[in-house]
Amino acid sequence: MPSPRSPKDTFITVYGRMPVLEVLMDESLDIDKLVIADNAHGDSLNQILSLAQRRGVPVKEASAQRVKLLAGNGKQDQGIIADVIAPRLATLAEFSGWAAQTSDCRSLVLDGVNNPANVGMIIRTATAAGIDAIVLPRYGSPGINPLVIKASAGVAYRAAVVRAATGAEAVAELRDAGCRVYGLSAGARTGLYEAKIARKAVFVLGNETEGMSAETEDLIDTWLSIPMAGGVESLNVASAAAVLCFELARRDSVERSRLRKSAR
Repeated sequence: MPSPRSPKDTFITVYGRMPVLEVLMDESLDIDKLVIADNAHGDSLNQILSLAQRRGVPVKEASAQRVKLLAGNGKQDQGIIADVIAPRLATLAEFSGWAAQTSDCRSLVLDGVNNPANVGMIIRTATAAGIDAIVLPRYGSPGINPLVIKASAGVAYRAAVVRAATGAEAVAELRDAGCRVYGLSAGARTGLYEAKIARKAVFVLGNETEGMSAETEDLIDTWLSIPMAGGVESLNVASAAAVLCFELARRDSVERSRLRKSAR
């Protein structure tokens, strides 16, 4: 039998009274439960409890220390967390299994991208461009925390996010599933706009200053660069991701148009 799914692969945990109130007010989000510290009190908490009762959201009580542990933040939980159901959150095994069965798969792996604002913006951009998944390693990347959620403009709750231990683990498994691996590098000789891109592909984005890990670099099949003008050497990683994702979307649109014309 398969091992039970971890709550971390099912929920996005939101902490703090205003963030919890905001998710409760958004009726498009499904909330599994609230957990409240046994010493929590105040008018804002009463408002949260009233709204949870109206929406039928279960409320559990735990020690203040337990709430801090569940939040993963020792200072800003304010005695409350909410587990928001993220329907497109997946494990690496689930996503790589799907990738192995399809002929068309595009994903991003963020290897060492540790700025929450960049991660959130990449999640938003990749989702808007129709990328199948964004892989966030647990080592070297932030979890889906309030800063990531804010930068994604709330898209993180609905995005296809895959968690893996490391970027190298994710790339190796997706490579085994038949994906060609592309890495972005300012020094690559092959430009993004001229490159032939496989239908099953994983694109690796590294840290802006340190790049990607050596283990991940060893797994890259093709290096791509984004052409620059005006003496600009490189882009912010979130900007580079936007250029990449919408170049892929543009190619897909051109291909769909070509197929429609040939079918007439």
